[in-house]
Formats: sequence, structure tokens, C-alpha cells
Amino acid sequence: MGKTALIVIDMINTYDHEDAEFLIPAVEAVLPNVTGLLDRARRQGVPVIYVNDNFGEWRSHHGEILDKALSGPHSRLVEPLKPDDSSLFVVKARHSVFFETPLTYLLHQQGIDRLVLCGQVTEQCVLYSALDAHIRHLQVIVPRDAVAHIHADLADAALRMMERNMGARVCDSGELWT
Repeated sequence: MGKTALIVIDMINTYDHEDAEFLIPAVEAVLPNVTGLLDRARRQGVPVIYVNDNFGEWRSHHGEILDKALSGPHSRLVEPLKPDDSSLFVVKARHSVFFETPLTYLLHQQGIDRLVLCGQVTEQCVLYSALDAHIRHLQVIVPRDAVAHIHADLADAALRMMERNMGARVCDSGELWT
């Protein structure tokens, strides 16, 4: 059995997009759980990999994405989640953390075969990433209280699909790295 990595999906965000008004309350609710996962993973030496949308800024890199989010009106949702010096960062352009990114190569190089997916949006990027991990024969864990949604009913259905159809372990964040 290989190693586990914590994948933080799209949490470095300006929240300047359609549906943000529905997403922000869910982010506020899961923020303590995501920061708790980050703290525990780092203490245990678990690799933390941020995979984040570039929001159509094709010349940007992770530092610019972070700076823009921290200078925006919702910086309070980003500040507690900032990558540290040991964190890895992959920029993505579409929903899945794997689509057209070097993540598969990175995971292979690090000997990682189990992913804990946290972040946003449960019924979109988290779901598509879980499916792509599953078809790559990676184990998936999704802490239900560390993923934010736009539509609660779709998020519930997505979590059920990940568990039933993809063999993901859906649990509470407190069960990980205690």
C-alpha cells in the first residue's frame, strides 16, 4: 500500500463567479473542517496538494492566484487555507483535478495511491475528480463535512454516487489523522 495525499480543490478563490452567493455559506460551514484536515495532515507528514482553477487567467501561476484571492472581498475564506512551504500546487482549467494537469504524474512520482478530497464544489469538481481518481485505480476518501456545495440535494446525491459507484469512503473529517 502506498501513501495518502490531501487534495485541496479550488479553495483559493475570489468568489467572483456565478453561484457564489449559494457557495459561500457552504464554504463558511466547512472551513473549520478543512483547516483541521490541513493541520492534521501536515503534522502527520501527509503531502498536501492544492489543485486550483486558474479562473481563465492563462498567464497566472499559483502565487498570483493566491494573491488575487487574498486581496479580494472574501479573503477571510482563503487566509486560513494558505499553502505553506511544503504544499504542492497544481493549476487546473476544468472541473477534474486530473484533466490536462500533471497530477497523475506527480502522484506516481510520490508513490501516492490514496487521495483525500476536500474543497469545492461537491457536486461538480469533487465529483468529477473522484471519478477520474477511481478510473486511475486510486483509492478515494471524501470527508463529507469538508466539501462545500452549491446545491445541497445534488451534493448529497454526488456523495452517494462517489460511495456507491466509485467505491469512495465517505466519512467525517474528524476520522482522519486523529
